[in-house]
Amino acid sequence: MPPFRYLFASFLALLSMLMIAPAQADGDFLDPAQAFQFSAKMRDARTAEVSYLIADGYHMYRERFQIEAKYAELGDPAYPPGQMEYDDTFGKNVETYRHRVTIVVPLKSAAKNFTLNVTGQGCADKGLCYPPAQVSATLSTAGLPEPAVGASVPSVPKAADEGSRVESALHSGSLLAIIPLFFIIGLGLSFTPCVLPLVPILSSIIVGEGTDVGRKRGFFLAVAYSLGMALVYTIMGVAAGLIGEGLAAKLQNPWVLGSFALLMVILSLSMFDVYNLQMPAFIQNRLSQASNRQSAGKLAGVFVMGALSALIVGPCVAAPLASALVYLSQTHDVVVGGSALFAMACGMSVPLLLVGLSAGSLLPRAGVWMEEVKHFFGVLMIALALWMVSPVLPGKLQMIGWAAIGVAYGSFLMWHLKLNWVVKMCGLLFAIFGGTQLVGAATGGHDPWAPLAHIGGGTAAVEHKQEFVRVKSLAELDAALAKNGGKPALLDFYADWCVSCKEMEKLTFPDNQVQAKMSAMLLLQADVTANNDDDRALLKHFGLFGPPGIILFDKGGKEIAGARVIGFQDAAKFNQSLTRS
Repeated sequence: MPPFRYLFASFLALLSMLMIAPAQADGDFLDPAQAFQFSAKMRDARTAEVSYLIADGYHMYRERFQIEAKYAELGDPAYPPGQMEYDDTFGKNVETYRHRVTIVVPLKSAAKNFTLNVTGQGCADKGLCYPPAQVSATLSTAGLPEPAVGASVPSVPKAADEGSRVESALHSGSLLAIIPLFFIIGLGLSFTPCVLPLVPILSSIIVGEGTDVGRKRGFFLAVAYSLGMALVYTIMGVAAGLIGEGLAAKLQNPWVLGSFALLMVILSLSMFDVYNLQMPAFIQNRLSQASNRQSAGKLAGVFVMGALSALIVGPCVAAPLASALVYLSQTHDVVVGGSALFAMACGMSVPLLLVGLSAGSLLPRAGVWMEEVKHFFGVLMIALALWMVSPVLPGKLQMIGWAAIGVAYGSFLMWHLKLNWVVKMCGLLFAIFGGTQLVGAATGGHDPWAPLAHIGGGTAAVEHKQEFVRVKSLAELDAALAKNGGKPALLDFYADWCVSCKEMEKLTFPDNQVQAKMSAMLLLQADVTANNDDDRALLKHFGLFGPPGIILFDKGGKEIAGARVIGFQDAAKFNQSLTRS
């Protein structure tokens, strides 16, 4: 910031203090030393840490920090990512810190004893802006260890390298940086369980075209489907960011899920030649007149299917999506936030476009095989319908559903006279899968992932998971942290409809190394399935838009800065995240 702007801002801050001095005298505002509690310490012989404990309802500005030293030469301070907010005092978006900020200061050289001078500025949300204030701390390097070899310039811990890159790109406001980054991230997300189900839906549509489908036609169908998904996904994300809470929870209720599952079943019937999937004739005629293509009605229908499929992708709250939603909620910059979400959706659509582009060569065109491929995709769509409603179904009903699909389709393949022995063996595998689910359900099982685990007393060994203490509100959370007995704590945000939450529960938490670390922690869980007022208050308190999200606390019950886990992490990565506690 140029010097004259610095002086002008300081003048405005002083003037605002004079204007509201009576209110401060009445005790409406804290003394600066109480509002912004300063501390400094040495991490090792070449690294200092500067911290401010910021009172609720107050914030500090990143660009207002100045750090100097006597008898020491400093490197470039490492600042944690803050929150972008529009500030009336400066008339622009500024990066702010709330609750706590820790700045890591590397030392290029230092005397045994040196003085650190730190200047910072903060404001109260109610309107009082304090003038820049300098505080000093005398630190000593005597007796401190040297940093580890290769640890040259220290940095503050962050949630993830990807998360820091995402936040930096968003805050830069440069679409040239944001769009490619989010496109690549979307490409990575295309292989997650929330996006993969879109592939069989599109494949079934392409197969349903019959013998006339080719590369060009398949690609246009894929483009229409992907565009519908990307647009609705972007609109949902922008709305969620502006509203300040996730729409995924509102969409994950029995009526919405049941309606979409029923639509999947109805569409699957076209794969069994119960009816011919096409738009009504009068709509098809009007569209064909506009484009001189009889396929326009089909493309419009595929576009609508893609739009509906955005409901499948919506519940996935990965770290990049969470960052985009937080950015939208703080800045209301629809152009930047919407562009990021659309680019990510386009990245997720790449496998869909490849499926469409290969339709003319990879999918069979005619004969018995073509009919059986259609039947397979029909079964796949029924399985997708069951998968979609599984978050709101009891485990036993899920097992019965999988048993019915496996036994029925397996029996059909085994008794089909025109199919060879390879297909019949596949049918046998389907039947065995269905039979296993049926036996599990009949003998008291409740877990489709492990249908026979309960037989012979093996349930405990298979589940092998830590017990979480449920908290339903901020008051219960504060009470639990106050009584944690000096242990670090972990708060897991969970919902029945959250696919990534169940992945963490089944694949990450049971890991032996993860279990060893979690056993030394107070394990808390907030079940936000109902999305009621308390659930939303908990999510909003931590700036989350939905699960999965894991917050780590130190032994004093304070959140560990930069240690959040957003989205799914495998056991190895999550084990590293837990080392910060």
